[in-house]
Amino acid sequence: MGNIDRRSFLAAGITAASSLNHLLAAPGRIAVDEVLRSGIAQRKIPAVVGMIASGSRTLYAGAFGRRDSSGVPVQVDSIFQIMSMTKAVTTVAALQLVEQEKVDLDEPVARHLPQFEKIQVLEGFDSDGTLSLRAAITAPTLRHLLTHTSGLCYDVWDEAMFRYTSKNPESPAVPGPLMFEPGKRWQYGRGLDWTGRLVEAISGMTLEEYFQQKLFRPLGMEDTSYIMPASKFERLVSNHQRGQNGDLQQADRKPPLPPKSFNGGGGLYSTASDYIRFMQMILNHGTGPNNTRILKANTVDSMEVNQIGALTAGKMKTFRPNLSSDVDIQPGHTEKWGLGFLINTTRYLGGRSAGSLAWAGLYNTFYWIDPKRDLCAVIMMQFLPFVDREAVGLLNDFERVVYSATLG
Repeated sequence: MGNIDRRSFLAAGITAASSLNHLLAAPGRIAVDEVLRSGIAQRKIPAVVGMIASGSRTLYAGAFGRRDSSGVPVQVDSIFQIMSMTKAVTTVAALQLVEQEKVDLDEPVARHLPQFEKIQVLEGFDSDGTLSLRAAITAPTLRHLLTHTSGLCYDVWDEAMFRYTSKNPESPAVPGPLMFEPGKRWQYGRGLDWTGRLVEAISGMTLEEYFQQKLFRPLGMEDTSYIMPASKFERLVSNHQRGQNGDLQQADRKPPLPPKSFNGGGGLYSTASDYIRFMQMILNHGTGPNNTRILKANTVDSMEVNQIGALTAGKMKTFRPNLSSDVDIQPGHTEKWGLGFLINTTRYLGGRSAGSLAWAGLYNTFYWIDPKRDLCAVIMMQFLPFVDREAVGLLNDFERVVYSATLG
């Protein structure tokens, strides 16, 4: 199964003695191996790690390619920057505080974050480029932040925000302006960045401290953190960027500095096996290893249902093509957003069930959770732009073989 050693199985929670009971039957295992191995060769992708699990066991783990230009093989326990896969973790943290009645989903977040008290909405630009701003009518709530309906947008995928940031550098200390009145549309953005600030304000802990104490240690996610220790740097997969000639160029490989602050919208390092543990908690209705309760079952239920009404999610035109291609998760179909996850309303051909939960990270790390099939899967690559054609092609091939191998 690719570049897998005993240490990697242990990192994935699979002992050498029990591994055969946890893996797919040989034909399915070989089929997934071949899709990943041949996929990166044909698509010229440096590295990939894929993992499949049910709620109770790991079904497959495979690693192919190289960590960097040195040729060191990637392993199942290799570490990736998972970027916006951080958002689902932040969502769970916020919902823990909702369960404790320390915050309400529908109260103004300004009660906890005074930066939101006088937030403004961008109505447009005058002919000379001057901003036209007005006070927000609707106070942004935690539900707005969690569902990307707050008006806080990324300039990568929002034209007005792109135009705004071209002349007005964003400040991490000041939210807004909002690109629309809260609740009026879905637009992917910085709501989870500020959800992280809210978690810190209410808990009195940094996100790193909160995640480690309330989520990662209880779930056994030993390699997930905002901080890359020197002892783990050799396991970090290098980033690549697609150049103008189409080739992927490796970024400088050097130990990342510890962040000065922690961002709820992105920034975590993790492994496939760690993120599988997080997804298994969702499949198990909020329960982690040894019956550790992370969330109440009805809270997980709320994460899995449409929270944006008639609005649609998942369609994004890029304004920074070096960072992302256009995003259309399921062309021709409508997606919704729950609390933390994209929800597909129709079944993927040869793939996930309707009602599955999913999202991704900027460097082409993808995951989905299929509650109807008691199945989750993650595939990790490490290059830009996001939803690059070759990355999406390998994701789609992986998904089809996952369902063929596990259900066929």
